[in-house]
Amino acid sequence: MPALVSLFRRLACILLALAVFMPVTVIEAPPAFAQESTTGIGKIFRRLRERFREPEKRVKRKKSRRKSRRTTSRRSNRKKAVASVPAAEAISKLENARTVLVVGDFLAGGLADGLEKAFTASPGVRIEERASGSSGFVRSDFYNWSVEIGPIIDEEKPAVVVVMLGSNDRQSLYIVDRNEPVLSEAWLKEYEKRVIALANAVRKKRIPLVWVGMPSFKNRKSTSDMLAFNDVYRSITERSSGRFVDIWDGFVNEEGKFSRSGPDINGQTVRLRGSDGINMTAAGKRKMAFYAEKPLRKLLGAAAAPDIGVLGPQSLQAVGVGPDAKGNLPGRTIPIALTDPALDGGLELLGAQDEQQQRQVRLPSEKLAIEGIASEPKPGRADNFSEDTPKPATKTVPETDNLPTTAIYP
Repeated sequence: MPALVSLFRRLACILLALAVFMPVTVIEAPPAFAQESTTGIGKIFRRLRERFREPEKRVKRKKSRRKSRRTTSRRSNRKKAVASVPAAEAISKLENARTVLVVGDFLAGGLADGLEKAFTASPGVRIEERASGSSGFVRSDFYNWSVEIGPIIDEEKPAVVVVMLGSNDRQSLYIVDRNEPVLSEAWLKEYEKRVIALANAVRKKRIPLVWVGMPSFKNRKSTSDMLAFNDVYRSITERSSGRFVDIWDGFVNEEGKFSRSGPDINGQTVRLRGSDGINMTAAGKRKMAFYAEKPLRKLLGAAAAPDIGVLGPQSLQAVGVGPDAKGNLPGRTIPIALTDPALDGGLELLGAQDEQQQRQVRLPSEKLAIEGIASEPKPGRADNFSEDTPKPATKTVPETDNLPTTAIYP
């Protein structure tokens, strides 16, 4: 009997040691097997498993995660809603569509992007960008626009040339073995020569020129320099029979200072400039194109119509894009005589009055106000001061001194 008790004790110790030192190897039985093993060794294993089982750790979810999940779901819903809106169909351009050539620096590249959106619905207009981001008038050794513009025009054969150049020109100019500072007298004189060279190169090709001015920048010194550059571009463009487009007011606030945000083409306040205060956002590019769009549509005429199906050569001649038969460019209005009957087929100007209308009788007040002639005074009126005016007749009153008087006494 004592031997049997000691045997059971040894067996229990062995089982306990196995349960303690080999917890990983214990495989949890399925529920059905656990329910069946309710006697004998099954009870021992179940109790040991319950004793040495580690308590489950409950992970608390932070509220911020729930919020982020909600915001993520909302954003995904917004993206789905935006994606559900059908995109505008791209209209194929005509084979003989008029080409608008955009040249200049990195801002000209953004302007071309905006013009692409502006003329998306115009099959008769094609935008061609030939911009060099780091170019300008100062570093002609890097890119000389007055030399390069001619071959580009010959290759693209544009109807209009749009220039936006100058944002990289805040550099000294090397003139006669000397570096001249920006906007010094010698610097400005040489700079104007280079701008004139580009304008003349476009003019020799008899292509209309549209020059888009510089916007303001975040740096105050850059902004003041851009104002001086715009004065140069404006004067030279107008002398070259071109059209200068001023976009300055579209990128400053009410005080005339640089502003990153502002109204877009629909009047909504959006971000127009990049974080560097130089580059343009998509809305800023479209706004630049909005300013240039009006003169371009005027030059392109029927070619810019959204519903045009066929574009013939007469459309280009009618709007004056390119030189006319006499070689005159469309940038300057030809003097016309005011009495020219060829204007509308008539012999007189609009609003002209005939002789009968001019000789019509005026009222006395109109004569006094227009001609300074007073009406003739009538006899007996207060303004009649003539001597031969007859005096008004007076009634004779009989004398009453000698007549008896009657008194009434109480």
